[in-house]
Amino acid sequence: MLDHVFLSVSDIERSIRFYEAVLPPLGITTRHDYDGKDGPPGHPDLKGFGAHGRTFFWLREGLVEGRAAHVGFVASSKAEVEAAYAAAIAQGATDNGAPGARLHYHPDYYAANVLDPDGYSLEFVYKNWQHPQ
Repeated sequence: MLDHVFLSVSDIERSIRFYEAVLPPLGITTRHDYDGKDGPPGHPDLKGFGAHGRTFFWLREGLVEGRAAHVGFVASSKAEVEAAYAAAIAQGATDNGAPGARLHYHPDYYAANVLDPDGYSLEFVYKNWQHPQ
């Protein structure tokens, strides 16, 4: 299991607005700012997102390498996949795969894919076998 992910973004304020709109349908509603001066020398300022007492998705201003990263966010239902996808598109994301079954992975793998404002690949995914019925 991962504890956290950092993404470098070209425009921190734009990215905060984007993720503040896109992540809540997935239950990711916590925001936390970390002041880099509180860390070791050279530590970047971080803008974090999380849920359930954990901040695990962090943004930092810096060099962007676009499709160098793919981040899959867990959805608890097909409706959450669709809501996150719709929010992302409304915030200017580029479609990279409309909501639907991803039969090449599994018959019950339901996902949507977008590219965020910096070109990072995001996936909102619901795997019904990973959720209690």
